[in-house]
Amino acid sequence: MELFIYLFAALFSVLNPIGTVPIFVGLTQHDSQKERSRISLWTAINVFIILLVSYFIGQYVLTFFGISIDALRIAGGIVIVNSGFSLLSGKFNKKRGINKKIENEAQHRNDIALTPLAIPMLAGPGSMSLLIAFYQEHHQINEIIISSLAIFAIAVAIFAILKSAHYLARILGASGIVAISRIVGFIVISIGIQYIVSAIVNIIKGNF
Repeated sequence: MELFIYLFAALFSVLNPIGTVPIFVGLTQHDSQKERSRISLWTAINVFIILLVSYFIGQYVLTFFGISIDALRIAGGIVIVNSGFSLLSGKFNKKRGINKKIENEAQHRNDIALTPLAIPMLAGPGSMSLLIAFYQEHHQINEIIISSLAIFAIAVAIFAILKSAHYLARILGASGIVAISRIVGFIVISIGIQYIVSAIVNIIKGNF
């Protein structure tokens, strides 16, 4: 249960589905409730597949390119810390790779569930590197099952949040969403720094 809660909390902080609510509302403001539900469902499915592939196959990609797990932790930690600072400063949307031009193009497409919602707004380099590093430390059968359940739970949470995004936007308001995003940003920074510190400690131990 501790493993499940840790991974769920870490992924929730890095993916920050609450911070995606204003963008989702903007992109789907002219859609019907049925269409919004469909987009929410497929966004969650896409994120689930991306995270699952990162978790199980990511290590082989590292091996192919000759990248060490500590190098990945440092790189991922920097990306995660950068995302956290962006959340705290209120510039997270721009940092996630969506601008006005992309938003306008997305509004004229039939399906935005994969891009820009699933990638890069939700499943990005930070979550992918987190999962790859996590697999290196937790790859027993029971740990894999628990981790997969945590990833599935994240997908369910994303679906629930996006499905109710228009209601959340009205209830929380812009200031409420910003406040939550900045609290999450502090947690994200802490996770990123922990990854960097762990990698540096491992490198020092391995060389001295």
